[in-house]
Amino acid sequence: MSTLTLAVRDSSTMLRRNILHARRYPSLTLNLLLTPIMLLLLFVYVFGDTMGSGINGGGADRSEYIAYIVPGLLLMTIGSTVIGTAVSVSNDMTEGIIARFRTMAIHRGSVLVGHVVGSVLQSVMSVVLVGAVAVAIGFRSTDASVLEWLAAFGLLVLFATALTWIAVGMGLVSPNAEAASNNAMPLILLPLLSSAFVPVDAMPGWLQPVAEYQPFTPAIETLRGLLLSSEIGHNWWLAIIWCLALTVLGYFWSTSTFNRDPK
Repeated sequence: MSTLTLAVRDSSTMLRRNILHARRYPSLTLNLLLTPIMLLLLFVYVFGDTMGSGINGGGADRSEYIAYIVPGLLLMTIGSTVIGTAVSVSNDMTEGIIARFRTMAIHRGSVLVGHVVGSVLQSVMSVVLVGAVAVAIGFRSTDASVLEWLAAFGLLVLFATALTWIAVGMGLVSPNAEAASNNAMPLILLPLLSSAFVPVDAMPGWLQPVAEYQPFTPAIETLRGLLLSSEIGHNWWLAIIWCLALTVLGYFWSTSTFNRDPK
Protein backbone atom coordinates (compact mmCIF):
# COMPACT_ATOMS: atom_id res chain seq x y z
CA MET A 1 0.00 0.00 0.00
CA SER A 2 1.41 3.40 -1.00
CA THR A 3 1.99 6.20 1.51
CA LEU A 4 -0.73 8.32 -0.10
CA THR A 5 -3.27 5.49 0.04
CA LEU A 6 -2.40 4.82 3.68
CA ALA A 7 -2.75 8.52 4.53
CA VAL A 8 -6.16 8.78 2.83
CA ARG A 9 -7.42 5.60 4.50
CA ASP A 10 -6.29 6.60 7.99
CA SER A 11 -7.49 10.18 7.56
CA SER A 12 -10.94 8.86 6.59
CA THR A 13 -10.96 6.71 9.71
CA MET A 14 -10.01 9.67 11.92
CA LEU A 15 -12.66 11.82 10.21
CA ARG A 16 -15.29 9.18 10.95
CA ARG A 17 -14.09 9.07 14.57
CA ASN A 18 -14.48 12.84 14.98
CA ILE A 19 -17.92 12.85 13.37
CA LEU A 20 -19.03 10.13 15.79
CA HIS A 21 -17.69 12.18 18.71
CA ALA A 22 -19.65 15.23 17.51
CA ARG A 23 -22.81 13.14 17.26
CA ARG A 24 -22.39 11.66 20.73
CA TYR A 25 -21.58 14.99 22.41
CA PRO A 26 -23.60 17.64 20.54
CA SER A 27 -23.88 19.99 23.53
CA LEU A 28 -20.52 21.68 22.87
CA THR A 29 -21.39 22.40 19.24
CA LEU A 30 -24.86 23.65 20.18
CA ASN A 31 -23.49 25.94 22.90
CA LEU A 32 -20.99 27.50 20.50
CA LEU A 33 -23.56 27.75 17.72
CA LEU A 34 -26.07 29.56 19.94
CA THR A 35 -23.71 32.55 20.32
CA PRO A 36 -24.01 33.86 16.72
CA ILE A 37 -27.72 33.02 16.59
CA MET A 38 -28.39 34.94 19.79
CA LEU A 39 -26.29 37.86 18.54
CA LEU A 40 -28.24 37.84 15.26
CA LEU A 41 -31.58 37.99 17.05
CA LEU A 42 -30.31 40.53 19.59
CA PHE A 43 -28.86 42.97 17.07
CA VAL A 44 -31.82 42.66 14.70
CA TYR A 45 -34.75 42.90 17.12
CA VAL A 46 -33.26 44.92 19.99
CA PHE A 47 -30.65 47.16 18.35
CA GLY A 48 -31.70 46.88 14.69
CA ASP A 49 -33.43 50.22 14.24
CA THR A 50 -30.80 52.17 16.18
CA MET A 51 -27.76 50.42 14.73
CA GLY A 52 -29.21 50.62 11.23
CA SER A 53 -29.07 54.40 11.37
CA GLY A 54 -25.27 54.20 11.27
CA ILE A 55 -24.97 52.43 7.91
CA ASN A 56 -25.44 53.65 4.36
CA GLY A 57 -25.24 57.25 5.49
CA GLY A 58 -28.04 56.82 8.02
CA GLY A 59 -31.72 56.07 7.70
CA ALA A 60 -31.39 52.33 7.02
CA ASP A 61 -34.30 50.23 8.22
CA ARG A 62 -34.20 46.91 10.03
CA SER A 63 -34.24 44.80 6.85
CA GLU A 64 -31.17 46.64 5.53
CA TYR A 65 -29.39 46.09 8.82
CA ILE A 66 -30.17 42.36 8.65
CA ALA A 67 -28.48 42.26 5.25
CA TYR A 68 -25.54 44.20 6.64
CA ILE A 69 -24.76 42.01 9.68
CA VAL A 70 -25.45 38.53 8.27
CA PRO A 71 -22.09 38.17 6.40
CA GLY A 72 -20.20 39.04 9.58
CA LEU A 73 -22.23 36.63 11.67
CA LEU A 74 -21.64 33.81 9.19
CA LEU A 75 -17.89 34.25 9.67
CA MET A 76 -18.36 34.63 13.42
CA THR A 77 -20.16 31.28 13.33
CA ILE A 78 -17.01 29.70 11.94
CA GLY A 79 -14.96 31.28 14.72
CA SER A 80 -17.37 29.88 17.31
CA THR A 81 -17.42 26.39 15.80
CA VAL A 82 -13.66 25.91 15.65
CA ILE A 83 -13.37 26.54 19.39
CA GLY A 84 -14.87 23.09 19.75
CA THR A 85 -12.03 21.77 17.61
CA ALA A 86 -9.43 23.26 19.97
CA VAL A 87 -11.19 21.61 22.91
CA SER A 88 -11.43 18.27 21.09
CA VAL A 89 -7.74 18.29 20.15
CA SER A 90 -6.75 19.19 23.70
CA ASN A 91 -8.85 16.33 25.05
CA ASP A 92 -7.12 13.90 22.68
CA MET A 93 -3.70 15.12 23.81
CA THR A 94 -4.44 14.92 27.54
CA GLU A 95 -6.57 11.78 27.78
CA GLY A 96 -3.96 9.36 26.45
CA ILE A 97 -5.48 8.40 23.10
CA ILE A 98 -2.69 10.12 21.15
CA ALA A 99 -0.10 8.09 23.03
CA ARG A 100 -1.94 4.98 21.90
CA PHE A 101 -2.12 6.21 18.31
CA ARG A 102 1.64 6.77 18.31
CA THR A 103 2.18 3.05 18.98
CA MET A 104 -0.10 1.95 16.14
CA ALA A 105 0.73 1.53 12.47
CA ILE A 106 -1.25 4.55 11.28
CA HIS A 107 -0.25 7.61 9.32
CA ARG A 108 0.71 10.19 11.94
CA GLY A 109 -0.71 13.19 10.08
CA SER A 110 -4.12 11.51 9.73
CA VAL A 111 -5.02 12.43 13.31
CA LEU A 112 -4.78 16.14 12.56
CA VAL A 113 -6.33 15.84 9.10
CA GLY A 114 -9.33 14.07 10.61
CA HIS A 115 -9.83 16.94 13.07
CA VAL A 116 -9.43 19.60 10.37
CA VAL A 117 -11.76 18.05 7.78
CA GLY A 118 -14.35 17.25 10.44
CA SER A 119 -14.20 20.80 11.78
CA VAL A 120 -14.57 22.34 8.31
CA LEU A 121 -17.62 20.17 7.61
CA GLN A 122 -19.08 21.11 10.97
CA SER A 123 -18.42 24.80 10.28
CA VAL A 124 -20.17 24.61 6.93
CA MET A 125 -23.22 22.96 8.50
CA SER A 126 -23.26 25.59 11.25
CA VAL A 127 -23.09 28.38 8.66
CA VAL A 128 -26.01 26.82 6.77
CA LEU A 129 -28.06 26.70 9.99
CA VAL A 130 -27.31 30.32 10.93
CA GLY A 131 -27.99 31.34 7.33
CA ALA A 132 -31.36 29.59 7.48
CA VAL A 133 -32.25 31.53 10.64
CA ALA A 134 -31.19 34.75 8.89
CA VAL A 135 -33.40 33.97 5.89
CA ALA A 136 -36.30 33.17 8.22
CA ILE A 137 -36.11 36.64 9.80
CA GLY A 138 -35.77 38.51 6.52
CA PHE A 139 -32.29 38.22 4.97
CA ARG A 140 -32.37 38.22 1.17
CA SER A 141 -29.65 38.10 -1.50
CA THR A 142 -31.58 38.48 -4.74
CA ASP A 143 -28.85 40.18 -6.79
CA ALA A 144 -26.12 37.55 -6.33
CA SER A 145 -25.42 35.32 -9.32
CA VAL A 146 -24.66 31.60 -9.13
CA LEU A 147 -20.96 32.36 -9.61
CA GLU A 148 -21.02 34.85 -6.74
CA TRP A 149 -22.73 32.31 -4.50
CA LEU A 150 -20.07 29.74 -5.35
CA ALA A 151 -17.33 32.30 -4.65
CA ALA A 152 -18.96 33.11 -1.30
CA PHE A 153 -19.13 29.42 -0.42
CA GLY A 154 -15.48 28.96 -1.41
CA LEU A 155 -14.46 31.90 0.80
CA LEU A 156 -16.34 30.43 3.76
CA VAL A 157 -14.63 27.05 3.30
CA LEU A 158 -11.21 28.68 2.92
CA PHE A 159 -11.78 30.82 6.03
CA ALA A 160 -12.98 27.79 8.00
CA THR A 161 -9.86 25.85 6.98
CA ALA A 162 -7.58 28.68 8.08
CA LEU A 163 -9.23 29.13 11.48
CA THR A 164 -9.40 25.38 12.02
CA TRP A 165 -5.64 24.94 11.63
CA ILE A 166 -5.08 27.80 14.10
CA ALA A 167 -7.54 26.19 16.52
CA VAL A 168 -5.77 22.82 16.19
CA GLY A 169 -2.49 24.50 17.13
CA MET A 170 -4.15 26.14 20.14
CA GLY A 171 -5.53 22.79 21.24
CA LEU A 172 -2.13 21.11 20.94
CA VAL A 173 -0.32 23.64 23.14
CA SER A 174 -3.08 23.86 25.77
CA PRO A 175 -2.62 21.82 28.96
CA ASN A 176 -6.34 21.03 29.25
CA ALA A 177 -9.71 21.58 27.59
CA GLU A 178 -10.53 24.67 29.66
CA ALA A 179 -7.28 26.35 28.63
CA ALA A 180 -7.93 25.42 24.99
CA SER A 181 -11.35 27.06 25.14
CA ASN A 182 -9.88 30.22 26.68
CA ASN A 183 -6.98 30.37 24.21
CA ALA A 184 -9.39 30.17 21.28
CA MET A 185 -11.68 32.95 22.55
CA PRO A 186 -10.07 35.60 20.26
CA LEU A 187 -11.67 33.76 17.33
CA ILE A 188 -15.03 34.98 18.71
CA LEU A 189 -13.86 38.36 20.01
CA LEU A 190 -12.10 39.52 16.82
CA PRO A 191 -15.36 39.82 14.83
CA LEU A 192 -16.59 42.27 17.47
CA LEU A 193 -13.69 44.54 16.47
CA SER A 194 -14.44 44.28 12.76
CA SER A 195 -16.99 45.68 10.34
CA ALA A 196 -19.45 42.92 11.25
CA PHE A 197 -21.87 45.19 13.13
CA VAL A 198 -20.90 48.78 12.22
CA PRO A 199 -18.79 50.31 9.44
CA VAL A 200 -15.12 50.84 10.18
CA ASP A 201 -15.58 54.58 9.53
CA ALA A 202 -17.96 54.77 12.50
CA MET A 203 -15.28 53.55 14.94
CA PRO A 204 -12.81 55.72 16.86
CA GLY A 205 -9.82 56.76 14.78
CA TRP A 206 -7.29 54.75 16.83
CA LEU A 207 -9.37 51.58 16.37
CA GLN A 208 -9.99 51.88 12.63
CA PRO A 209 -6.60 50.48 11.45
CA VAL A 210 -7.01 47.48 13.76
CA ALA A 211 -10.53 46.82 12.52
CA GLU A 212 -9.70 47.35 8.85
CA TYR A 213 -6.67 45.07 8.52
CA GLN A 214 -7.47 42.20 10.86
CA PRO A 215 -8.50 38.89 9.19
CA PHE A 216 -12.27 39.18 9.68
CA THR A 217 -12.96 42.58 8.12
CA PRO A 218 -11.61 41.87 4.59
CA ALA A 219 -13.43 38.52 4.55
CA ILE A 220 -16.66 40.14 5.76
CA GLU A 221 -16.49 42.92 3.18
CA THR A 222 -15.75 40.40 0.42
CA LEU A 223 -18.66 38.20 1.47
CA ARG A 224 -20.88 41.27 1.75
CA GLY A 225 -19.89 42.34 -1.76
CA LEU A 226 -20.56 38.89 -3.23
CA LEU A 227 -23.97 38.48 -1.60
CA LEU A 228 -25.20 42.08 -1.60
CA SER A 229 -23.37 43.56 -4.62
CA SER A 230 -21.58 46.17 -2.52
CA GLU A 231 -18.09 47.47 -3.30
CA ILE A 232 -15.37 44.88 -2.60
CA GLY A 233 -12.30 46.85 -3.64
CA HIS A 234 -9.03 45.47 -2.34
CA ASN A 235 -10.71 43.35 0.35
CA TRP A 236 -10.90 40.19 -1.77
CA TRP A 237 -7.14 39.74 -2.09
CA LEU A 238 -6.57 40.77 1.52
CA ALA A 239 -9.05 38.08 2.58
CA ILE A 240 -7.31 35.43 0.45
CA ILE A 241 -3.87 36.42 1.74
CA TRP A 242 -5.09 36.25 5.34
CA CYS A 243 -6.67 32.82 4.76
CA LEU A 244 -3.57 31.38 3.08
CA ALA A 245 -1.22 32.89 5.67
CA LEU A 246 -3.25 31.57 8.61
CA THR A 247 -3.56 28.15 6.98
CA VAL A 248 0.19 27.85 6.42
CA LEU A 249 0.98 29.19 9.89
CA GLY A 250 -1.53 26.89 11.56
CA TYR A 251 -0.42 23.87 9.57
CA PHE A 252 3.28 24.17 10.38
CA TRP A 253 2.57 25.13 13.99
CA SER A 254 0.24 22.16 14.45
CA THR A 255 2.36 19.56 12.69
CA SER A 256 5.61 20.61 14.37
CA THR A 257 3.94 20.54 17.79
CA PHE A 258 2.22 17.22 17.16
CA ASN A 259 5.33 15.53 15.77
CA ARG A 260 7.45 16.63 18.71
CA ASP A 261 8.38 13.62 20.82
CA PRO A 262 6.41 13.68 24.07
CA LYS A 263 8.37 14.07 27.30
